[in-house]
Amino acid sequence: MYAAGPNRRSPTRQGSRVTDWTTEATDLIEQTVAVARDRTVVPARIATRAVVYGLLASLIALPAVVMLIVAAFRGLVLLYGGRVWAAYITLGGIFVLGGLFSWSKRNP
Repeated sequence: MYAAGPNRRSPTRQGSRVTDWTTEATDLIEQTVAVARDRTVVPARIATRAVVYGLLASLIALPAVVMLIVAAFRGLVLLYGGRVWAAYITLGGIFVLGGLFSWSKRNP
């Protein structure tokens, strides 16, 4: 049945036509998978990177801000000659001014 006889075409001609069809089908499937990947995996990868780097930045920035506030307080206590209440008032005033500025920039 599959043997090439004198009345049949050679397998290379028939095979090349089948090969072209299979190649086109394979290319179409590959292109469809690539489009699906670009629409799903790429945005998910970008979002994952944003979350990971955001968490990393916050885990580094939060302790740094706390240490800077503590250092500022201790520096003000030394500057005011041991008057802790003056350091509290100074830092409290700075934070109140920062809060008022942030409050004025909010969206109503």
